[in-house]
Amino acid sequence: MYSNGQLIFEDLHFKDHHEHQVPIQIYYGKEHSDIGYVEQYSEGFIKVNNVFYNRMQFTFVSRPGY
Repeated sequence: MYSNGQLIFEDLHFKDHHEHQVPIQIYYGKEHSDIGYVEQYSEGFIKVNNVFYNRMQFTFVSRPGY
């Protein structure tokens, strides 16, 4: 189980969130960019709300219960 606000960054984290439909929040620096469900993930990108986010540029946070 993931805590609300926990940083997620490993493939296993994204796989868990995708499979169990746990929402994630996305930040660019300290600024909120998006929130939603992981549609796809790869080594370089995470797809949320039909947008690809670069894993090196953005921060991803678990938001269970959102």
